[in-house]
This record gives sequence, C-alpha cells and structure tokens, in this order.
Amino acid sequence: MVFKNTENVLKKKLIFFVCFWFICINNLQAESAYDNNRHVDAGKVYTVGVIPQFEARKLYSIWKPIIDELELKTGLKFKLKGSSSISGFEKKLLAGEFDFAYMNPFHPLITNKSQAYTPLVRDHSKSLQGILVVRQNSLVTSIKQLEGKVIAFPAPNALGASLMIRAELANMYKINFIPSYVKTHDSVYLNVIYKKTAAGGGVQKTLNHQKPAIKNQLRILYRTQTSAPHPFGVHPRIDKHIAKKVQRAFLDMSNSKNGKRLLLQIPIKKIGTAEIEDYMPLLQMGLDKVYSMDSL
Repeated sequence: MVFKNTENVLKKKLIFFVCFWFICINNLQAESAYDNNRHVDAGKVYTVGVIPQFEARKLYSIWKPIIDELELKTGLKFKLKGSSSISGFEKKLLAGEFDFAYMNPFHPLITNKSQAYTPLVRDHSKSLQGILVVRQNSLVTSIKQLEGKVIAFPAPNALGASLMIRAELANMYKINFIPSYVKTHDSVYLNVIYKKTAAGGGVQKTLNHQKPAIKNQLRILYRTQTSAPHPFGVHPRIDKHIAKKVQRAFLDMSNSKNGKRLLLQIPIKKIGTAEIEDYMPLLQMGLDKVYSMDSL
C-alpha cells in the first residue's frame, strides 16, 4: 500500500513537471516573438501626414507633441511629413506616401480605389460642418447676395471649407461665384478681413483657433450640412497589429490630463474609433460633381 501511494505521488510530480516545462517553453516563445516584433518596430520610421488646415509652424506645434506621445505609448518611431498646401497633401495621400494620415472625411472615400486608407479614430463629440464667413461689418446678410462675388477657399478639395460649401451654393442655391483658392484656412480668414474677397469658406474649429483680433472681425453667414469629422487613418500596407497599437495609443490619451490636452489641440474632445461606414453618407451629397482632380 505504501509502495502504491509512493508511485502515485511520483506520477503526479512527473505530470506537474511536464506541464510546468511546457508552460515555460510557451512563455519563452511568446517573449521571443514579442522581442522580434519590437526589434522590427524599432527599425521602422512611420510617416505621418496631416492635412494643412493651419500654417506650418502652428501645425507642427500641435502635432509634434502628439507624435512624441504616440512614440512613448507604442515604442514605435514616427516622422511628420509636411505638405505646403491641401492640394499637395492630397497628391501625397493619393500616391500612398503616408503610412498614417489625419485627413478630411472625404479622403477615405476618394482613396478607396487607389490606396484605401482605413479610418482608425475620430472625434465623437461633434460633426464637421462647413461655414461661410464675411466681415463683421459686411453688408452681405444672405447667400443670394454672393451672386457673382469672389469667395475664398483654402483649396478646391478641402471638404467642409470648400467642397460642401461649393456643392450647396451651386446645387441648392444656384449661385454663380468666383472661387479664389488661398491654400490654408488662416489665409481664407485674412483674405476676408482685408476685403480681397466678399466671403470665405472654413470650419468652426479653425475659426476657433484664430486670435481674437482676427476672429472678432468675422461673422458666420452660412452653415452647411454635417459629416462625421476628420479621421486619423492608416495605409493598408501597415501590419494590422501596428495599426491596432496606434489606435489603442490614441484612445489611451483620453485617460490622462496631458493626453486630453494634446487631443484638444487637434481638436478632438471625445476620441473614439472610426469606420469607413461613418463617411458613406458623403456620397449622397453630390461632392463628386465639384471635386477637382485638376488641382492635384
């Protein structure tokens, strides 16, 4: 009886040892795979493109700290790849030059056939809406008064600040106007203030970013329909586990005071995931009729 008990104890110990050995081997393999991935990640610098709604120095001051935070949270390396204009940004986007990009809501749709950038995150606190501004003391009080007038836009294909406004002026109000493309939202507001144009297209967030001396001289004449706001997306060549890591890092920023402060500079008040389906309603607005390939 003692011998049998001893034999059973030895069997149990052997089974325990074998199981423990397999667990250790699996853990070592998992750690090795993790180290290999980390090593591969460490040697890659991912390019990030940002649609230039602001002038270069302001854009850099907003996004460089965000890039630094992403590097800290993911262990990856990123490099901002600048564009001097929205049209220049679109050329690079359609050529697939960015690994990641902060783009307008129409871009995931127009790149779908060529580069297929996939939205990762966006603001869930508000919608994108184009605004048409005039000088505070302008005599223009209705859309109809812009017939035949010069209107400033940052670029032909800026979504809220140009495409949506031009589509609605032409399709809903049947207004003929002369577009003037001045590269950035900042330039639009200055053109209106200095009376170079009768009105200008922008979006609420870029207007809010203006200094009081500029913002207080402008009045919103018109607001367009709404859309889900700008997404931060990824090119399909990027491995899914990398894209997921970047998405998670963005979402994690909302859990800290500093992270929230950085996101507000974009501005994103309530960050959440983004899907291509969020932007499909744009296809019903007739934007393709005013979208310009000639500007690229």
